[in-house]
Amino acid sequence: MAITKILYRNGGLRQAIDYITNPVKTAENLLTDYVRCDPGHAAQQMMDTKRALGKTAGRQCYHIIQSFKPDEITPELAHEIAKQFAAEHLPGYEAVIATHVDKAHIHSHIVFNSVNAVTGKMYHSTCENYSKQIRGVSDRLCKAHGLSIILESDEKKAVSYAEWLRQKRGQPTFRSMLEADLHDAIEDANDLGHFFLLMEHSGYEIHHGKRLGFRLRGQEHFMCPERRNPDFSEERIEQTILGNLEQIEAGRKPAFTPKPKPQPYRPHPKYTGFLALYYHYCYLLGRIEKRQYPPRMSPHLRKEIMKADVYKARLKFLQENNITTADDLTACLQQAENEVTQLAKQRTILNVRKKKHKKLFDALAAEAAFAGFEPRKAEYDDAKEVLDTCGIPREALLAEKADLYEQLAQVNHQIRQKRWKLKQCKEISETAAVMQKDIDRVEQQPQRIAVTRQR
Repeated sequence: MAITKILYRNGGLRQAIDYITNPVKTAENLLTDYVRCDPGHAAQQMMDTKRALGKTAGRQCYHIIQSFKPDEITPELAHEIAKQFAAEHLPGYEAVIATHVDKAHIHSHIVFNSVNAVTGKMYHSTCENYSKQIRGVSDRLCKAHGLSIILESDEKKAVSYAEWLRQKRGQPTFRSMLEADLHDAIEDANDLGHFFLLMEHSGYEIHHGKRLGFRLRGQEHFMCPERRNPDFSEERIEQTILGNLEQIEAGRKPAFTPKPKPQPYRPHPKYTGFLALYYHYCYLLGRIEKRQYPPRMSPHLRKEIMKADVYKARLKFLQENNITTADDLTACLQQAENEVTQLAKQRTILNVRKKKHKKLFDALAAEAAFAGFEPRKAEYDDAKEVLDTCGIPREALLAEKADLYEQLAQVNHQIRQKRWKLKQCKEISETAAVMQKDIDRVEQQPQRIAVTRQR
């Protein structure tokens, strides 16, 4: 079974090729092939093609990945399928093919030029292109070699990468919140109409079509939970509600939600200002995530659960910088602005040094890249002549280049840190009023609501 996906890069062509041809991953490059390009010079040759055709802007390359089911395929067969795929789907394109065997599941990578060396046309990646060509060719090749493929029914259960990542980290998603709210409303409803009313009170808009759709007010798209779980079809929901009523009438299910035992009071530190606001807000988001919240929670606050990690990071930032009052926040912001200004001046000085030696640094790179490469011999000779006549030993130039680039990297890293600090200060200032409004809205409701089912 092969799972295929395609990525694109607007830069980093050489890095992409270096990654997929890593000897550790490709059995010492035994599972590596080159199409219309040469080992060690593939990235340069692809760039030469772009320059010759006047198409150096935009997407630089595409990256197709074929992942196979463990224990279903050999490395040699996976690599052969990848080569057949490239020959059929990518005629005329320069490509590097590599099969990785360093993981439990064997997978092949194909990095290819975004410009066709024969036709001069740019490759276009669309949803239709993926389903009809990339996946279609891959599935047909898998079938021809006796491998399984993914059926349409399996694909409907797929989730986006962002949702999968949040699930993996144990974080809430809009889908998991919706499903939990559906379960609660089904448990509390007297009939189907009451169920819809409870969902509306929870902040959802409802679409009545072939399938029930739900979205929080302000969301763009409806989610259809029935696609993943048939228990959330309108018919099954009504059957479940009737089943709950029958169990209550038969005495097999309680009609009231039991209250949890009260917890003993535990003293905690007193906070003021921004620290108090963020501690309170993070506590509130934690209660919402654990479903300890009033049923008429605002849609905005439900969406804020997705940003719980952001608020926790800001709380940590406030603690580390001892920020409590608005004056503390202003002082922190001004300090960060001054530091960014000083670092920017330092970076300008380093860039002037870099520009001054650009010709020599470029010659060093060209001499190292084109040594022994006959098609670029003229460039190699020019670079060698520049270095031979400059009067500076190559070792000294290399040391100066390494030191200069290291200093630039450090300064850029510090600038990114200070700008992140600036961003935190501005966002804390801008969101404080909205956070306080959310807290006030929740505090106006009872601290604990016991839901009574009137069956």
